[in-house]
Amino acid sequence: MKRIAKKLKNNTLSPLFGLITKISSTIIEVQGLNPGISDIVEIVREYDSSSELGMVTEVRGEKFYISPFGFMEGFKVGDKVFLNNSGLSIPVCDDLLGRVVDPFMRPKDGGDVLKKTKLMPIMKPPIEAMKRGIIDTTFSVGVKSIDGLLTCGKGQKMGIFAGSGVGKSTLMGMIVKGSNAPIKIVALIGERGREVPEFIQKNLNNDLSDTVIVVATSDDSPLMRKYGAFAAMSVAEYFKEQGRDVLFIMDSITRFAMAQREIGLALGEPPTSKGYPPSVLSLLPQLMERAGKEDGKGSITAFFTVLVEGDDLSDPIADQSRSILDGHIVLSREMTDFGIYPPIDILKSASRVMNDIIKDKHKFAAITFKKLYSILKDNEVLIRIGAYQKGTDKELDFAIDKKRDMEEFLKQPPAVLEEYENIVDNLINIIERRENERL
Repeated sequence: MKRIAKKLKNNTLSPLFGLITKISSTIIEVQGLNPGISDIVEIVREYDSSSELGMVTEVRGEKFYISPFGFMEGFKVGDKVFLNNSGLSIPVCDDLLGRVVDPFMRPKDGGDVLKKTKLMPIMKPPIEAMKRGIIDTTFSVGVKSIDGLLTCGKGQKMGIFAGSGVGKSTLMGMIVKGSNAPIKIVALIGERGREVPEFIQKNLNNDLSDTVIVVATSDDSPLMRKYGAFAAMSVAEYFKEQGRDVLFIMDSITRFAMAQREIGLALGEPPTSKGYPPSVLSLLPQLMERAGKEDGKGSITAFFTVLVEGDDLSDPIADQSRSILDGHIVLSREMTDFGIYPPIDILKSASRVMNDIIKDKHKFAAITFKKLYSILKDNEVLIRIGAYQKGTDKELDFAIDKKRDMEEFLKQPPAVLEEYENIVDNLINIIERRENERL
């Protein structure tokens, strides 16, 4: 009797069940229960009693519709569907550090199943506006272009915008390795499975001591890709609530939006720009606004990569992301052609909190650097064809003299990471040398 009582106590399924009445390629129709939107259900295959979690995505009269977290194979009309009373929660604990897991925290690295865990809901409201802490502390990532010219603050949300093959993964690895955050959460959502071990070995040098990697690859279901991002954010919130500072980095927001596009279109939502339904644009702030600094707790400093198709920054996902985030880092394909890595276009990039967290001397040096670099870009053709005569424009003359120093400052090998103080001193020295020569 004790064994039976223990089994019943651990059972999270309702005694009532519904029956599958119709199956399509992406949606399961069920009758016999009265669930709400986003309720979690367990679908049990009759032929082998195996089960799969799903989510209620639409309710229509006595029927409701489920999107499974796995695949549709093996389900048939008449299979039973139970409500899962525990809801959409994941087990979390400090033992996650150093692990590679799926969105339900199941090991993907061949390690042991997590023990001594607590449950955290995947879906949570963002930090309340009046409980957000003021961003007043710099957050160093060890990358000269970012720390010097696009300085980030602890609790800031930044976007990394780039086309395919420009260097997002390399920059992500540099940020994870160079960051001074004690906890690092990496969410790889919708990317190729090959990229996961490559990212760990090449970009992180197999060092996961303070890192959790949450993986939902492109071959996973749209629901797994969608909630993989929310699950990774819940893991970051678990450490934030302990008072720790967390680096959250996600690749990519575009794949996350594509997963919601598949779900929304399957439910009959009207497509808008580039086929994205309205639910996609409302989903982005639900994820991004959960990052930040909270009074009395820790902080989540977030970097979200955005795949810009055709290098078009007016893409609806890129445009919406820029409006939500506290800054954007744009990677330039043109700069890769000139051998400048990481190819951060400092003229198209911006950090919205930079001026509030850096000293005046640093601010002056960063503004002057961007001004000189902009003058060079505007007159690049004239200089290359030899049409510019030195002495015509003093500002341009100084910019030409400092071109090599500025390009060297923007270049950085992936394996070389710099201290924040050294980066700022180097930047100031470039500008002070320029000012002394001008005088």
